[in-house]
Amino acid sequence: MALIVQKYGGTSVADCERIEHVAGKVAATRAQGHDVVVVVSAMAGETDRLLGLAHRVAPRPNRRELDVLLASGEQVSMALLCIALEKRGLKARSFTGGQVCIRTDTAHTKARIEKIDTERLRRTLAEGMVPVVAGFQGIDEVGDITTLGRGGGDTTAVGVAAAMQADECHIYTDVDGVYTADPRLVPDARRLPRITFEEMLELASQGSKVLQIRAVEFAGKYNVPLRVLSTFKEGEGTLITYEDHAVEAALVSGVAFSRDEAEIALLGVPQVPGIAYRILGPVSDANIEVDMIVQNVARDGKMDFAFTIHRNDHPQVMDILRANLGHIGAQDLQSNERVVKISVVGVGMRSHAGVASTVFRALAEAGIELRMVATSEIKVSVVVDEKQLEAGVRALHKAFGLASPPKEDMSHRGAAG
Repeated sequence: MALIVQKYGGTSVADCERIEHVAGKVAATRAQGHDVVVVVSAMAGETDRLLGLAHRVAPRPNRRELDVLLASGEQVSMALLCIALEKRGLKARSFTGGQVCIRTDTAHTKARIEKIDTERLRRTLAEGMVPVVAGFQGIDEVGDITTLGRGGGDTTAVGVAAAMQADECHIYTDVDGVYTADPRLVPDARRLPRITFEEMLELASQGSKVLQIRAVEFAGKYNVPLRVLSTFKEGEGTLITYEDHAVEAALVSGVAFSRDEAEIALLGVPQVPGIAYRILGPVSDANIEVDMIVQNVARDGKMDFAFTIHRNDHPQVMDILRANLGHIGAQDLQSNERVVKISVVGVGMRSHAGVASTVFRALAEAGIELRMVATSEIKVSVVVDEKQLEAGVRALHKAFGLASPPKEDMSHRGAAG
């Protein structure tokens, strides 16, 4: 008998019919003799609906009260799932993040998990019940409700699996695994049977929506066996694991992209020690993450400094930079919200040369202009105009031979005898 943590995303619990389907999957796992802890998201679209209500009341709602509002979405789905499980004869009990003491820091709307008390969950399992936990939420040191940011339900599930030393953590979603690219953009993308934690972390950070970044970090740090599966389609999914010889041979495992980019450039910046901190220090103080950074060679004591941020942070960052423009000493401030980032990721890059040149050649042949470039040991990322996103992803997917092998034509063969 194993202990399995199962997490079901918003599309998996989108309506009562799908919640019934999830209850059937949980019951089937219990029938195999396993203990199960379930983590659920809010029903699909519910978090956006609640956000919309908040923004109708105030353009910038108080973050503490926003957390109280958003946390209610998961409570609906967890209660409905418990009702569906009990209809099948299984004892179940729902828990908010606070009730199982998922302790976080105080950063409302993007809190981080600090500790999980597993006593109540273990006691519930010992009583023969299925604990159903609200994902995405916790409580801070004074007992206030916090939320973990978009995709935080994955982080909750992996955190619970790590704290309880579960045998496996299954993330159920509307896709049947991790693909070499988004199949909606690249129809011949193929499912990867396995991928390393390191590659998955890069893909998630570069825009892949399959898993939240912090969930992958948790899984890698605590060696939680993690598998991405489809709620609606049977299959083995994708196993996320430590690097082994089977995956070392893959030069590139996948192509990821992010539509939510904005590029900011300060022109004519004085080349003096500490100038990068002058620019980015106030941005960091506002708890805003900066992604790619490019600083060109200075001429006549002046240079240009450009970086990318999440598109939602663009208005706030521009306000910060305008307020500090005199202190920075820049001659001009420009921005572009119509850019995207495309990345190729693979552990095989460490032992193979020429990946960057293949990227540049493929994009050049597709007529795509590069705005920014960044590289690491297992990643090459480029920023391009958003109109060139689909063409860029497809060009790179083809250049690295990531397409599914063509299906063999069986029409000329007779029946097996």
